[in-house]
Amino acid sequence: MTWYYVALGVSILLGLAGQLMLKAGASGETLLQQLLAPQSIIGLMLYGTAAFSYMYALRRIPVSIAFPSVSLSYVLVALLGFWLYGEALTMSKLAGIALVCAGVFLITRTA
Repeated sequence: MTWYYVALGVSILLGLAGQLMLKAGASGETLLQQLLAPQSIIGLMLYGTAAFSYMYALRRIPVSIAFPSVSLSYVLVALLGFWLYGEALTMSKLAGIALVCAGVFLITRTA
């Protein structure tokens, strides 16, 4: 069962990396330029790989546990957006992060 949780973690991290790559590729002036940027292509490939890893994890992890766990990527994206891009990390965002973490904890602790 451990490998399935590793696959879930890998899926979350690959999705996070894909999101950051899409952000890096978002500098194009048109949607086509943005789509064809190497960072965007890599980001989409990372998302695809994350999907396969997630599918593997779902073989043994209940979707009621796996899907809420993916919301941890929201927490990581918010923190990395602050550190890498200087995006605001307001009190309401911090409260949201705390609520997401608490929710994932409550849902997964019965697993």
